Order: sequence, then structure tokens, then C-alpha cells
Amino acid sequence: MDLDRLQQITSGFSEKKILVIGDLMLDTYLWGNADRISPEAPVPIVKVSKIEHNPGGAANVALNLASLGCQVSVIGLVGADAEGKILTNILDQRNIVCTNLVESENRPTTVKSRIIAHNQQVVRADRETTTDLSEISNNALVAAVKLNMNDVDAIILEDYNKGVLNSVSIGLLIKMANEAGKPIYVDPKKTNFNSYKNVRLFKPNMFEFKDAYAGNESLEVAGFNLKNELNADILLITRGADGVSLFDGSDYHHIPTKARHVHDVSGAGDTLIATFALSDLCGATPEESVAISNYAAGRVCEEVGVVPISFDMLNEMLNHHYSI
Repeated sequence: MDLDRLQQITSGFSEKKILVIGDLMLDTYLWGNADRISPEAPVPIVKVSKIEHNPGGAANVALNLASLGCQVSVIGLVGADAEGKILTNILDQRNIVCTNLVESENRPTTVKSRIIAHNQQVVRADRETTTDLSEISNNALVAAVKLNMNDVDAIILEDYNKGVLNSVSIGLLIKMANEAGKPIYVDPKKTNFNSYKNVRLFKPNMFEFKDAYAGNESLEVAGFNLKNELNADILLITRGADGVSLFDGSDYHHIPTKARHVHDVSGAGDTLIATFALSDLCGATPEESVAISNYAAGRVCEEVGVVPISFDMLNEMLNHHYSI
């Protein structure tokens, strides 16, 4: 694949419309300094100087898509709280359509709060409810998706085990998408592995894959067994610094990571599935889609913190590797 082919694929990103469904989160960062220990307990006192809010979870996948020029909508659950309003405002500012979110009076918006002093994380505090959605919320979620299904080219299901994607909603959403002829790309968690049947892409990480399918088989044999069990077109196992393993049809490929230097792997999986889905929709082969998304994931690993891939960042990475 040469640079002209890569640019031919990526030039179609802005024409695609993708719906992201899953566990939305608000990532909150409290930045400051710590120069003394609390008299109340042996913990540092952090004097906060700055607070930042970023989209997290499925919302970060949507942000990656939007940063690549894709037309994005997102459906998930937020609480009837201030944090839910902060998250929806951020999504709206990034041109991510979020008008069909399910709002709950009984569940809070999932929030991950990180306190950082001298550029080191001191503590993380999570506020969340992880039980499956109620019947009322499940019905509202499915109804919202049905309303938007005909207006998009594909669906990404982002599962973080927070209850939005569950044994009830997953089957209904996949059935609906398949009947509408929309390809489904899945970023799973182990709890719901067996529910994601008949999808275009199934993308676990190596830890989740081994945890769910521990055995004596080789990675290649176990991977094809899982792919066939799920009737997935493509299985893509992300392996951190070891790159990715691609199972496509009866072919197996291992692709090394493309990071030039790694600062932070946070959010790389979100970048990878977003870029793969877009490339696949734009006519790339699975191998080409993996190559492009691997470059994108490698590029965001060069940044500190969770940073979405942008079209300029991706082009810079592609030009660097194809000019040497």
C-alpha cells in the first residue's frame, strides 16, 4: 500500500456517518501542586489550580471519529445531573450529535476524576453505577437507535461494562443493525463476549481475550475458534506494545505497533476502532484498515494523556513512515 492509496482511503472519511452506542463517561482532571501532608490523614494536600473535562469511554471514540472529519452521533446514558450537562455540552461543541441520549433520574453520569500533582496522578475517584439498565432505559435506548439507524453508515458498540450494553440491549441492537444492512464494529468487555454474534469487527484486547479463552491452544487457533463462534467477519486482537493480530477469513496476520516513541497508551484502543471503522467503510481491505488504524493508535501513544487522533496527526504519521 503506497501513500497515494492511503490518502485515497482517508479522503473519504468526511463523507461517512457513524453512530456510536455505549457507555458514556466524563473524564475530569484536577491539576495542582502538593507541598504538604494533611494533618487529618497521611495523604498529600493538592492545591488545585486547573480543572479540565474531557469525553471518556464511548464519548472518546465519538471524539476520535469527529476529529478525523467523520459525521458522528452518539447514544448512551447520562444522569440528570451537572456532569451529564457538562458532557453533552462538550459533545455538542465538538459537532457530535447527542440529541437522543437517555437521561436517567436514578443513575448518575459516569465520572472518572483524576487528581494530578506535579504531573503525576495522586488518586482517581470513580462515580458510577454498573448494573444493567432498567427495562425502561433499555427500551428508550433501543427506540433512540431505531430512530437514527437509517441515517448512518455504520454502528460502533463500545462496551465498558457499565450496563448500557447488556444481555437485552446487545441482541436487539445487532439484530436491528443487521436488518438495516449496517456494519457493526464492537469494542467488547469480557462479560458480554458471547452476546456479540454476527458483527463486522470484534476487537478485544489481549488481556480480555486470554481471560475469556484461556486454554492450551495457540493464539492463532484460539482466535479462529472465537471468530467462528461469534460468526464475526473480522477478529482484531490488540496486544499493546506487541501490535495487533488480525483474523480475516481464513488468513492470520500479526502487525507490529507503529509508535515512534510511547508516552501514554491511554485511549489508543478508542483511536484504533474509530480509524479502522472509517477505513473499512471507505473501501479499505481489512489489512489496509489495520495498517491505517495502527498508525493512528501509534500516533496518539506519542502524546501525554488521552488525546484523540486528528486528520492532521494521522497525515503527519503516514507521511513520516512513507517518506523514510
